[in-house]
Amino acid sequence: MTTTNAQGRTARDAAKAERRAAWIRRLPLLPALVFTIVLTQVPFLMNIWYSLTEWKITPPTPRTFIGLENYVTLVSDPFFLKAVGVTAWMTIGSVALSILFGLGIALLLDRQFIGQGFVRTLIITPFLIMPVVAGLVWKTQMFHGLYGVLNWVLGQVGIDSIEFVSRYPLWSIITVLVWQWTPFMMLIMLAGLQSQPSDILEAARVDGASSWGIFRQLTLPHLRRYMELGALLGTIYLIQVFDHIDVITGGGPNSTNLPYFVYRRSIGGGWLFGLASAYSIVVVVASIIIATFSLRVLSSLLKGEAVSYTHLTLPTTRQRCRYRWAAED
Repeated sequence: MTTTNAQGRTARDAAKAERRAAWIRRLPLLPALVFTIVLTQVPFLMNIWYSLTEWKITPPTPRTFIGLENYVTLVSDPFFLKAVGVTAWMTIGSVALSILFGLGIALLLDRQFIGQGFVRTLIITPFLIMPVVAGLVWKTQMFHGLYGVLNWVLGQVGIDSIEFVSRYPLWSIITVLVWQWTPFMMLIMLAGLQSQPSDILEAARVDGASSWGIFRQLTLPHLRRYMELGALLGTIYLIQVFDHIDVITGGGPNSTNLPYFVYRRSIGGGWLFGLASAYSIVVVVASIIIATFSLRVLSSLLKGEAVSYTHLTLPTTRQRCRYRWAAED
């Protein structure tokens, strides 16, 4: 009995020592953690408090607690609902087109050719340009009705000049976002293509599979998780687009998304800080939900890659491919 008690105390002492050592290892990180919490969470909590008040500074009025009234106003505000629709169209359209073009470019770059590194660097360049610069370049040099490149091309084929920004404001912004985010999606798709096991692709070619069959039955399912990851990461960033809208359209009709709407309701001229805080809380909650899904997809992507390389064997894959192509024939 004494021996058992001694062993129990030894185990508890060892566990305590291990926990103490773990805290000692984490101790240097605590200042950074506290600084991050103070820098991010304290303003967020203050923003939640502001969203529960009526606060207007033009004319100056004291903050008055009104509960959830701002959120009720939010649901019934037609301009807010329109901004939600613009945000959805802008985000979905930009992400979908970026993934589509990124996949096409990645397929072209997933092969050996002279100047491969130089071409990849050129294609990545748009993603490295600041959003304000990209918006100015497209507005003044591409979309301009008098000396824009696009209207010059249209004039060569006999089509009259088009004021893209004023006639198609939403699609003008989507075009710039797709141009800037396609390289990012291309990098993700290219990483997925280069992570395919070469022996499986070689087995499919030996069994007589066509290039389209290999792409549809092997490459595309392999890229599914990479496409999901690109879509979620792109959505997190593009739902917060502000610079392009401010530079290209200035928040004109059919181009005001949620972040720009919050700006117009607060320091952009509305000065309704309580109501704008409620709007911003909704945007933050939506971003957190998307980020949560993104982290889960990233985790499943890593786990899936580990499983595919550890447990996937060549004979089983060859048989599966042979059965599919035989069924198609």
